Amino acid sequence: MIRVVGVSSLDLRADPIDLTAALVDIPSVSHDEAAIAEAVETALREQTTGFEVIRNGNAVLARTNRGLPSRVMLAGHLDTVPIADNVPSRREGDILHGCGTVDMKSGDAVFLHLAATIDDPAHDLTLVFYDCEEIAAVHNGLGRIEREIPEWLQADVAILGEPTGGLIEAGCQGTLRVTLTSSGTRAHSARSWLGDNAIHHFAPVLERLSAYEARSIDIDGCEYREGLSAVRIAGGVAGNVVPDLAEMDVNFRFAPDRSVDDAVAHVREVFDGLDLGFEVTDSSPGALPGLSDPSAAALIAAAGGQFRAKYGWTDVSRFSALGIPAVNYGPGDPNLAHKRDERVPVSQITDVSAVLRRYLTR
Repeated sequence: MIRVVGVSSLDLRADPIDLTAALVDIPSVSHDEAAIAEAVETALREQTTGFEVIRNGNAVLARTNRGLPSRVMLAGHLDTVPIADNVPSRREGDILHGCGTVDMKSGDAVFLHLAATIDDPAHDLTLVFYDCEEIAAVHNGLGRIEREIPEWLQADVAILGEPTGGLIEAGCQGTLRVTLTSSGTRAHSARSWLGDNAIHHFAPVLERLSAYEARSIDIDGCEYREGLSAVRIAGGVAGNVVPDLAEMDVNFRFAPDRSVDDAVAHVREVFDGLDLGFEVTDSSPGALPGLSDPSAAALIAAAGGQFRAKYGWTDVSRFSALGIPAVNYGPGDPNLAHKRDERVPVSQITDVSAVLRRYLTR
C-alpha cells in the first residue's frame, strides 16, 4: 500500500536527506501532483521568511525581493514516472531508495531546505517547483508558467535540480528527429525482380550514418559531442511481399551552438542526393552553458571548479531561450532515473546542499 503524507508533514529545516524521503513518500506521478504541490506550498508559506508564494495549477512558485544585486532561480519538477513498487522510500545504510530519489525529489529537497535555512543570502531567490515534466512537452508546467506568468521566470542564473551525480553539467544538447521515407513497387517475394524493395533504398542511408564523423566542440570549457543515429526502421506488410514503402527515424543530438534550423540543414546535407522523403517530426533547441556570466562563474567556483557538458536535453533549454545562463546540478546518478531500484547516495544530497549554501550565502 502506498502511504500518503499529509500536507503539514514537510519539515523544511530537517536534514535534506530526511526531506527527500518525505517528498518521495508523497506519490506524484505526472498529472497527479496536487498532494505534493499542496504540501510544498503549505511548507513554504509557513516555514520561510520574506518569500512571496503563489500557486499555478500544480506548480508552486516563491521569490524574495530584498533588493540584492542578483537573482538566482532554483527550479525542479515535482512529478515522477509511474511508481514501480518503490514508494514509500526506504534507507539502507548510506543509500536512499524510492521513486524520485534521483529524478528529482532530492534536488527539490535541497532547494526547499536552503530556502528555509539561509539567513544571510547573497542573491534574491526564485523557486519554481513545477508539474508534468516527465511527459509530453505540451503538458510541461514550466512552459505553462512561461506563457501565463513570464515575469516569474526572470533571473541572472538558473539552477535546474536534474540529477548530475553532484557535478555541475552546463547547458544541454539540442535534439532533432526526422523521418525518412522511401517508395518502391510491391511484388511477390518469389518474383522479387518484378518489384522495387523500398527497404533496400535505405542502404546508402546506413552507409552514410556508419561513416558519419560526429563533431566535438568546446563551449565555455565544456566539450559537446554530437551524434547522428538511426533509431527506428519500419516497412513491409507480409513475409512474402516485397515492400513498396519504408520509413526510418533518424535522431540528431547537436551541440548548443547550432539552432534547430542549423541542425535541420545539416541533416539534409548529410542525406543530400538521396531520393527520400524528409520530414521533421520533433525538435528542441539546446542551451548554451553561459559559464562566462559572473553569476554562473561564482557557482562554478563554489563547486570547486568542477563542471562538464550536459549530454541530453533538459529544461535548461527553456531558460537559455529566455537569455538566462542555466546549469543542471543535483544529487543522483541520471542512469538510475526511472528505474525500479531508483536510489541516491545520501552523501550526494549533503554535498550538493553544502555547495549551494556556499554559493547562495553572503
